[in-house]
Amino acid sequence: MVDKNIPLVDLANYIIDAEAVKSIPEELARKHKMIPIFKIKDTLTLAMANTENIIALDEARAASGCSIQALKAEDGQIFRAIDQYYNVSNSIEEIAASLRNIGMEFVAEERLDVVKLQRISEQPPIVKLVNLIISQALKDNASDIHIEPEEEKVRVRLRVDGILHTLVSFPRGLELPVIPRIKVIAGLDIAEKRKPQDGRFQVRIEDREVDLRISTFPVTFGEKVVMRLLDRATSFIGLNKLGFSPENLDKFERLIHKPYGIILVTGPTGSGKTSTLYAALSKLNSPEKNIITLENPREYLLEGINQGEVNPAIDFTFARGLRAILRQDPDIIMIGEIRDSETAEIAIRAALTGHLVLTTLHTNDAAGAITRLIDMGIEPFLLASSLIGVLAQRLVRVICPKCKEKYEPPKAIYEKLNPEKDGTISFCRGKGCLYCRQTGYKGRIGIFELMAINESIRELITRARPSAEIKEAAITGGMKTLQQDGFEKVAAGITTLEEVLRVTYSFE
Repeated sequence: MVDKNIPLVDLANYIIDAEAVKSIPEELARKHKMIPIFKIKDTLTLAMANTENIIALDEARAASGCSIQALKAEDGQIFRAIDQYYNVSNSIEEIAASLRNIGMEFVAEERLDVVKLQRISEQPPIVKLVNLIISQALKDNASDIHIEPEEEKVRVRLRVDGILHTLVSFPRGLELPVIPRIKVIAGLDIAEKRKPQDGRFQVRIEDREVDLRISTFPVTFGEKVVMRLLDRATSFIGLNKLGFSPENLDKFERLIHKPYGIILVTGPTGSGKTSTLYAALSKLNSPEKNIITLENPREYLLEGINQGEVNPAIDFTFARGLRAILRQDPDIIMIGEIRDSETAEIAIRAALTGHLVLTTLHTNDAAGAITRLIDMGIEPFLLASSLIGVLAQRLVRVICPKCKEKYEPPKAIYEKLNPEKDGTISFCRGKGCLYCRQTGYKGRIGIFELMAINESIRELITRARPSAEIKEAAITGGMKTLQQDGFEKVAAGITTLEEVLRVTYSFE
């Protein structure tokens, strides 16, 4: 029986799976105004103009050999999708080659006005090329897509597990329609190429909803575009999945359940700070608590939590937003980042007046956060009274499980990680395989340095002692450094020594 209450879908928000399209012949798709969207196991999802057409459903079922799930879509969108996805190459390289054959990449930019530029960017091969780049990035679990015009070519790179890999290169000039296509769907001004722009849009691929944050930046040979992929399906990772040792996990959970105080999460951009804060908020979230966040920008929606974004264009800054939050009767406040002394001072005073404040700061290690805040002008006695913990973190790549092998490291390395020579450490590495793109790594995990503020450290903060002295006191009190936590993961066969040294060697 056909469901008459099927909602209307907007195909512009879907990345259609090219493999699913092959399930239905083009002739049948045009005849019944249908287009396959994605296929999961033995179920093919179609967009149809008339979901009550029993004959069309039966013929689609017979042609594909799958059970059919039908969604409604407008006729015009369906025919545009058919034009885009049938009889069009299914690889990025083939599309780039087809465009080169028709000479599209050689069109001079200065000869095109905005209307022509937009029309070219909506041509089926260009739409297909952009969709394939995004689709491949999602398949590779990339966090970012970089499109970079160079003198002779345009390079597309994906950041996978923190490392950039080249996906494809195509001739100069092809960025002319590709970059406007991205700017159009992100709501950016395609005529403006002289200054940076930021935007965002959402796509669906199979059953996944993915937000993309877009940033453009003028460079020597055009505009560089970076797309940050925020996959809602992988956004909510529990604290116990981030890589905490049992000891650090217990300490951190006790810290975030304190009724008031400020907790800092530190590390460079891309070290997983936001994921840690979201995991903490998810752990704390309950109907009895008023949790408010102020972010720049908001990356994921957290159900039951009030999330806000700063907007510098209207002078809605972290400091101004934080003042407003304090009038909203909050129990827990999350601030995306402390960037200036005004925000730091308000956050610390909020912690002193009975609020739990979670925020981030860019420092190399946990102890460095204290001297950084004092350098910002925060009075040491206020910091000592409000700060309850600092978590420094990095992300290291995990050894690929498909090609993991044991090996014997150099003697000096073995003795460094196993000074007692008790024979309990088995060193592992990845040989490289198709599953991990020959890198030997698949996925990432955190290494952590958790400094819980005790009376000894509080006294050092009050006297504004150097960070090295504070760090030594924290280690005496049981803190493991980032490198020590990383070495434990090496000994457990989770990552490699090279990875740990890559993210920690410069400051330990």
